[in-house]
Parts: sequence; structure tokens; C-alpha cells
Amino acid sequence: MANTKVDIKYTQLFINNEFVGSECGRKFAVINPTTEELLAEVSEGLQADVDKAVVAAQAAFARGSEWRNLQPAQRAALLNKLADLVERDAQQIASIQTLENGKPFLHAVGETHMAAGILRYYAGWCDKIHGQTMPTDDGSLVMTRKEPVGVVGQITPWNYPVMLLALKLGPALTTGCTVVLKPAEQTPLCNLYVAALTKEAGFPPGVINIVTGYGSTAGAALAEHPDVSKIAFTGSVEAGKKVMVASGNSNLKHVSLELGGKSPLVIFDDVDVDEAVKLAHEAIFHFSGQICVAATRTYVHSKIYDEFVQKSKDLALKRIIGDPFDPKTEQGPQVQKEKFDKVMGYIKTGEVEGATLVTGGKRHGDLGYFIQPTIFADVTDDMTIAKEEIFGPVQSILKFDTMEEVIKRANKTIYGLAAGVLTNDINKAIKFAQEIESGNVWINQYAVLMPQAPFGGYKQSGIGRELGAESLDCYLETKTISIKTSSG
Repeated sequence: MANTKVDIKYTQLFINNEFVGSECGRKFAVINPTTEELLAEVSEGLQADVDKAVVAAQAAFARGSEWRNLQPAQRAALLNKLADLVERDAQQIASIQTLENGKPFLHAVGETHMAAGILRYYAGWCDKIHGQTMPTDDGSLVMTRKEPVGVVGQITPWNYPVMLLALKLGPALTTGCTVVLKPAEQTPLCNLYVAALTKEAGFPPGVINIVTGYGSTAGAALAEHPDVSKIAFTGSVEAGKKVMVASGNSNLKHVSLELGGKSPLVIFDDVDVDEAVKLAHEAIFHFSGQICVAATRTYVHSKIYDEFVQKSKDLALKRIIGDPFDPKTEQGPQVQKEKFDKVMGYIKTGEVEGATLVTGGKRHGDLGYFIQPTIFADVTDDMTIAKEEIFGPVQSILKFDTMEEVIKRANKTIYGLAAGVLTNDINKAIKFAQEIESGNVWINQYAVLMPQAPFGGYKQSGIGRELGAESLDCYLETKTISIKTSSG
């Protein structure tokens, strides 16, 4: 592996602006998926630690506190300062992430800068959150007031840990909430590094707290906590359902969910096949297929199907797999052995159910959790690899003939997170975008995200939206105030 000098300073919980050990004293291992070696041991937070963090967040949110007394421009200044610090330390943050989850370093650097951009976007909203006044039949003066929901719990995944940290913190802090965040156990270190930057930026104690640990313990304690007013979760459908149940069984806290996907990319026969192959390739193989919006169902028109499959194979065979710190590397490892084994299981299932293995399907190398870019052809909609979220470098190529047929097939899923279409016919593009049941639709591009564009899913892919102005509503209560006025 390339020489990378990374100083891992922070391995404890971050509560009330201090790094502290967990109450139980236990630690859990963070494994480097490239080398399979121990990277660090991190404090394992449990119920007692979540309680402690919530108390700190409550105190920071209390009326008369330093945080509640800040003016909108002051909150914006703190967010912008944090963005400055994230950009200043982008190389260090990205290096830590690459060690934790195996993301190619250059991609991790880009993600870190995007995180800073998200923080700046929300800084711009701090003085633009307001209510309305409205006419009434009885002459009363009626107005609405937007107020922060209070202490919010946030649970983030391991695939984009820095961007999703910013995506979660941004709207919560902009609206004046306080936060207890539980990062994925695979990627706590880059989150803890950013936690130190929040203190350096000047956020008051208790405003931002990070409790590291497992979803089944620390995450569950956060979702069930009676003094948490809102929970924001990004992860699997199964875990998202548990968060919903926990909310119902505790205090009916607000819930927003960004969950899984089985996204279709539909490719018509009027496109440049070479360019379509390249776009579809990145849409599934980027970050080893470990992306919720990955285009895992590639629907290709029958007229170009065979050519598309062959060229997709040729491109996959050229993909450079290896050390994520090498700038030439296009694909690193899967994040952990458990995920590696799960993906390999799906590949075996694809073969057993009759899909044609075009290329790949095996482990790459002898060290690290690397999987060859894998392509299946002759895939049908009833196959497991066409229905379930794989979260690995596995492309399923399906054949279609008509617009009506492919829309019906693409919509026949429990998911509705993302979709894409490649065509030079604007009428086809618009029809597809209107009729596909998906929260995000890309035309002649894929997985293009920006801070101002809301992101979220239909069906079991989620509830609520992140990014954009819509995300602010998830952290606000609306209070209606009616005033009787004099008739004279």
C-alpha cells in the first residue's frame, strides 16, 4: 500500500465538546478493509453514553443558553467556519476515511470538499427561515412561526461518512436544533476528527455530540430515547423499519429516513453505445457498488443489447483494482468481510438462478476484501439479483423493447430512490421522468447530487428529503399564533 502518514488522534466519544471514554469502558475494532489489519480501537457507546449526550444536548438547547441566544448570522458564521476547517484538513479527513472504508483517496477528497459545500449552503439559510401572516374571515391577525424541534438524533452510514455528516448536521444546526449523532461503526474515525473541528470552530458545548458504537445498542438507544424529538436515519430498509417502530414505541418522535434502492438505468437504442457503456459502468461500479443509488438494474434496448453487453465486459476487464491511495486505482475493497461475503453470496445466487456470468464473479487478490467487477446478462426481473439490493460491484443487464414495458418493469419494486434514462429523444426522456416512481431521476447523466437539490425516495426507499430547502422542514415545528384585533 502507498505510504500514507495519518495521525489518528480521536477514538473516544465526543460529548459536551470533550472527548471521553464510554461509561462501560469497552472498545470495538475498526479494520482496514484493504489490509485486513486493525486500524484503531474506538470507545463503544451504550445506553448510558447516549443518555449523557442527550442531557448535554438538552442543556445546549435550553432557553437562555448560549446556542439559543445566537442570532441567525452567528449560526451562519459558525457553519462557514466549520466548512473552512473541513477544507483546511481535507487531505487528513479523506485519508482517514480511505483507511476506514477503502474508498479511493481522490474520491474521498472530493467528498470532503462537497461536505464543506453542503455546510456553506445551509449557512446561507440561517437568516431565511420564517413564518407567514395570513388573512382571516373574522379579522384576526394570524401568523406562523418556525421553531426548531429540539434535540435530534442522527444515524449515518459508512459509505459517505463525511458528506452525510455534513448533510445531517447542516439543516439541524441551521434551524437551531442540537444533535446527538451515531456514525457507522465501520467509519467512526473521520466523524470524530470532524467533531474536533466543530469545537475549534466555536460551537458551544452540547450542540454537537457524537456517540460511537453499534446500531443495535447505541443506535437503538438513540431511536428509543424519550427526550429526542426527531431521528434522522440513513441505512437499510430493515434498520429503517426498526427506527420507525422505536419512534412509535417511545415518544412519536419525528422521523426522516433515507433507505435502500434498486435503481434502474434505462438505455434506449438512439444513444451513442460507447458513451452509454461508460456512464452505466460508473453508475454501478463507482465505490465498488456501495452506493444507495447505484444503477444495479441496467435495462438496455434489444437492438443494442448484445453490443452493449460485450462493450461493458471489455470495460470491466480494464478496471483498475487495488490500493485506494494509488491515484490510478478505480476500485478499492468492500468495506468489511461481512459485506464481502454477502456480495459473493449474491453472485453465486445469480449463477444458480440462470443468469449468464459475463465477467468477474471472483475475489480479486489474496489480501483485502476486493471483488472483481461482475456483470450478469440474460437477467430477468424475477431473479434475486434483479430484486434485492446487493451493495457491491455487480451489474445486472436486462433487455427491453418498448417504453411502456420498461416503465412497468422498472416500477415493479419495493424501492423508489433513484432512476436514470439515456436517450436523445426529449419526449422519451420526459415521459420516463414523469412515470417512473422514484424520488430522483437523472437524464443523460447519473448520480449527480448538489446541495440545493432535494434527495430522497418513494415507497420503502424513505420518508422526507435531505439536501435542499425541503430538508429544513424535517427539523422545524410550525406554530400558529392568532391575535384578536380591535374592530374600531
